[in-house]
Amino acid sequence: MTADTPATHLSIAIIGTRGVPPVYGGFETFAAELGTRLAARGHDVTVYCRASLYSGEGSSWNGVARIELPAIRHKYFETVSHSLLSALDAFRRNFDVAIVCNAANAFVLPLLRVGRTPVAINVDGIERNRRKWNALGRFVYLMGEAFSAHFADRLIADAEVIAHYYRNHFAIEPDVLAYGSGFPEEADSDVLARLGLEERKYVLYVSRFEPENNPEAVVDAYAKVRGSVPLVMVGDAPYADELIKRLEATTDSRVLFPGALYGPDYRTLQRNALLYIQATEVGGTHPALIEAMSSGGAVLANDTPENREVGGDAVRYFRLGSGQTLTALMQESLDDPGALDVYRTMARDRARSTYDWSVVTDRYETLLFEVAGAGVR
Repeated sequence: MTADTPATHLSIAIIGTRGVPPVYGGFETFAAELGTRLAARGHDVTVYCRASLYSGEGSSWNGVARIELPAIRHKYFETVSHSLLSALDAFRRNFDVAIVCNAANAFVLPLLRVGRTPVAINVDGIERNRRKWNALGRFVYLMGEAFSAHFADRLIADAEVIAHYYRNHFAIEPDVLAYGSGFPEEADSDVLARLGLEERKYVLYVSRFEPENNPEAVVDAYAKVRGSVPLVMVGDAPYADELIKRLEATTDSRVLFPGALYGPDYRTLQRNALLYIQATEVGGTHPALIEAMSSGGAVLANDTPENREVGGDAVRYFRLGSGQTLTALMQESLDDPGALDVYRTMARDRARSTYDWSVVTDRYETLLFEVAGAGVR
């Protein structure tokens, strides 16, 4: 690409996720969904992947190039070490533009700028508020926020709540680009039979088992619910062994822990759940929440500004901590499941109208052309 020749396609690097195919969480889903759509539009998309999580995946996936690099296997160094190696590799490849994911990775922005790679950063939520971080971890994220605001060509917030934070603290105007949602037309997998579940006769929780996602609070609230409907706790997390041990030590035989599930198994569980529980307290737009809404799920969400921004009137909200209301809402839903149908319809309609991946891709494509200095086709 030259300054006087508008590009019709871009070479794009996505840095800061665990990689594709998605096998962990929100940023991995983002890289997969956005990356494959941009590639289908003729762009050259490269996603940097952590070698420790993949084996034999090959150099490409669904039209997206994959570069596997190592990382230091440590709670505080895995993300930043992989992103540093990714930025060093990108430095020599002359990408037209890069997307960096997560404010914790913002320290690579000056390096990319030295390499003359225009860059946009998706900062995610206010990550330093996560309970898993100690004082050093929170400080690193605070510095990441400052680096994001001062060294990125464009800062992307996935929710207006996050954009408001950056406006107030750094006097910049972020681009607000939400995640997309959508479930493919497909037959259900056999996951219900494997887990001994029946359609519309289980409650579903999907998230990383980390303190700020409140898996223990969900299990504790469910313990007070009457009846035999199972609670299916889908998730896992590195460096959270003690939390996982406490969860799996529950004596309530109604609670199932199938581990982390992806692809058709995950989508089958979403489509067929009686209730979906979103208990996160930190972050912006959570992909699992909008995916649950898109699947026609009846959602109960933790009452945070971010979750209310996504769910609107299509979701019912609960409080945790002192005076928690999750137990009462779950019991009410189990006692009168027919009353959930109106929320299913509203949730599906809201997800499809507000969080459509085609529209999200259009907006990212426009932004990336602008960041790369190529203009818009």
